[in-house]
Amino acid sequence: MQQKFYLIILLLAVVQISFAGNPDRQGEAGATQLLLNPWARSAGLSAMTTANIAGVEALRLNVAGLVRSPSRTQIMGGHARYLDGVGISLNAIGLAQKVGSNGAFGVSIMTMDFGDIPVTTEDFPDGTGATFSPLFFNMGISYAHEFENKVSVGLTARIVSEGLANINATGISFDAGVQYVTGENDEFKFGISLRNVGTPLKYRGEGLTQTLPSPNPDVDQTLSFFTRANQFDMPSLLNIGASYDFVINPKNRVTLVTNFTSNTFYEDQIGGGLEYVFNDMFMLRGGYKYEFDTDEEAQPSVYSGISAGASVQVPFNREKGSNFGIDYAYRHTNVWNGTHNITIRFDL
Repeated sequence: MQQKFYLIILLLAVVQISFAGNPDRQGEAGATQLLLNPWARSAGLSAMTTANIAGVEALRLNVAGLVRSPSRTQIMGGHARYLDGVGISLNAIGLAQKVGSNGAFGVSIMTMDFGDIPVTTEDFPDGTGATFSPLFFNMGISYAHEFENKVSVGLTARIVSEGLANINATGISFDAGVQYVTGENDEFKFGISLRNVGTPLKYRGEGLTQTLPSPNPDVDQTLSFFTRANQFDMPSLLNIGASYDFVINPKNRVTLVTNFTSNTFYEDQIGGGLEYVFNDMFMLRGGYKYEFDTDEEAQPSVYSGISAGASVQVPFNREKGSNFGIDYAYRHTNVWNGTHNITIRFDL
């Protein structure tokens, strides 16, 4: 009965967001850092692993998979060179810890590094000699629970902050997800995730003040004027995905994944991919994502097209599921030179 309640709540939210999207609103959302994926394993499949994602990576894409972590404790660190050539990078760290027999708790932190940007002014268009760097940060706390009928549900609360030293916007977003596993060997998986639903954000701070001459021509002095910034919404989206494991023999497995994404502020996307696993030590994966073009004048999103990746993991203790792994991924982008991801995993 309890799991049916969670499913009903999520489906109601799914219906709401599915009819809220409007391609004409493309570009109006803020906090787009929430759309970026710092983890290489799922990035190699263009983040289309809604159905079968597990452990720390589930904290970003479908929190219901948190409880399906391959080990009792999983620790991950990720780094990505976003739009290679622009000098922007992502750094992330995450922890997944199983609690009891059917629950799991998770924490994830992601920051963006923009490098040192020269300060320019009207008087010094070539730079004043000083530099600055925007501060983009988000931290999520998650919990997931698996029921005995192989349905798992999860919820994430995430703090989102971005800005400069004298101007900042902070808000809270929520993710919810469901995964269902069935089949004789749990080979078929289905997942739904609702992401980035939260409070509107608004920039505030001293950076919005301007010192201008008095509007009264008879008064020879300057006044400080405060500019009110407009609020903006978070980039909410809905993912629906499925996966199927083709077990060739005990050492070889091929997994097919497919996923549909309904974006509130962008065009919808659909795609699929394949992952090959040998002896649970070597993995190759690749995917393709297609973006529906409903508006010829709309600019396509950064990610569409191909993605690819590979993993190598060394077992410490096969009985306990302890491993050390390294993941790499490349995602094609419509501008610049793509995004490169690398992740280090510890399954304890």
